[in-house]
Amino acid sequence: MKDKTKLSDKKIKGIVQERYSQIAKQNSSCCAKSDSCCGSSDMAEHIGKAIGYGKEELQSVPENANLGLGCGNPVALASLREGEIVLDLGAGAGFDCFLAAKRVGDKGKVIGVDMTKEMVKKAKENARKGQYDNVEFRLGEIENLPLETESVDVIISNCVINLSPDKRKVFQEALRVLKPGGRIMISDIVLLKKLPESIKESVQAYTGCIAGAMKRDDYLDLIKKSGFQELDVQGEEYFSLGLESEDALAKALAQEAGIPIEQLTELARSVLSIKIGAIKPKK
Repeated sequence: MKDKTKLSDKKIKGIVQERYSQIAKQNSSCCAKSDSCCGSSDMAEHIGKAIGYGKEELQSVPENANLGLGCGNPVALASLREGEIVLDLGAGAGFDCFLAAKRVGDKGKVIGVDMTKEMVKKAKENARKGQYDNVEFRLGEIENLPLETESVDVIISNCVINLSPDKRKVFQEALRVLKPGGRIMISDIVLLKKLPESIKESVQAYTGCIAGAMKRDDYLDLIKKSGFQELDVQGEEYFSLGLESEDALAKALAQEAGIPIEQLTELARSVLSIKIGAIKPKK
């Protein structure tokens, strides 16, 4: 019989960290079509276009910086200005950091934080290859950011906060490191209804960026309760990448959770990609 013991926060982090380590080594994606993207820059570019990146953006970053891991384009919505200091939560191989670096210019700075050593190493290599002198990457958890209080102007994040087992701490940390009047711009995965317990406890679902997602209204309420103001939902749409019935991720999830694949694909209609902006109050 399958063990239904609830996954601990520590185990969840370990699962996610291990999977992202593999992604960094293989140049593959976790949130997208698991049967066709491994090592494929064409698939990563296809996913990038599907979630809002322009062709010029996709071609302007170092090779292998785009791993097809996002669910939106937070940089396009962040209204970044020259000279600003930007923090990317869960920077991966550095894709959004490099796009942000072009917007803030030499007078600005971009800091990417990721908890996976292999990702940080890969991002640093990409920065070196692309000669991005205004970008740096730090190893750390988004629940315990390795940054000083009130040290950044803007925080961006792309399909990462949903992976955290302690989202409240993530938003509290975001508020801490932002300067008064600073802003966040997040692309993330949320739900319209609760997932079945079998899916919530699925390892495949966690590494596929699904099981850790919150209900939409709870997610928005959490941001407000963390102290952010002027919450603005700037876009939302169904996010079914990886949940179509013919996809390998969907098949693996259905098998692990012990449910018909038709039921899983029906759940795809309750998964949203959402783009959110909010402001830290001025003193």
